[in-house]
This record gives sequence, C-alpha cells and structure tokens, in this order.
Amino acid sequence: MRNVFDAILECGHDEDFEPVATPDFQPTDAPAGSQAKLEVLAERIRRGLPLWHKDDRSDYGSLSGYRYSKSND
Repeated sequence: MRNVFDAILECGHDEDFEPVATPDFQPTDAPAGSQAKLEVLAERIRRGLPLWHKDDRSDYGSLSGYRYSKSND
C-alpha cells in the first residue's frame, strides 16, 4: 500500500460500523479517568461493543477519600 487511499481500497473502511450491545456488554463501576475505566473502554472497542453503557459509574460518591461539601462549590 502506498497511501491511505490504497489501504481503504484494499482493506475497506469502518464508516458503516455499528457497535452491537451483546448480552456480555456490562456496565463498569470504574471511575472516569481511571486506568481501570480506560482498560474497560479499550476492551469494549476491541470486542466491537458500544463505548458507553448507560449504567457506567457517573459519580465519585462512594469512593474512598471522596469528600463533597456544598461550600466547596
């Protein structure tokens, strides 16, 4: 292959790719930005699953060391 256009002609492209949520597509409790969350997202991509699950952790409330106070706003 000489360039990206030759690669597309030879291998195809992923413009029409639609991830499929199979029964093993499970939410994660890993916090956003953590190494664990990044590993979950990478595995989802490798398996052709959607990137985000509607029940993935969306807060940090129950994590050790977390402290929230309205006065910190």
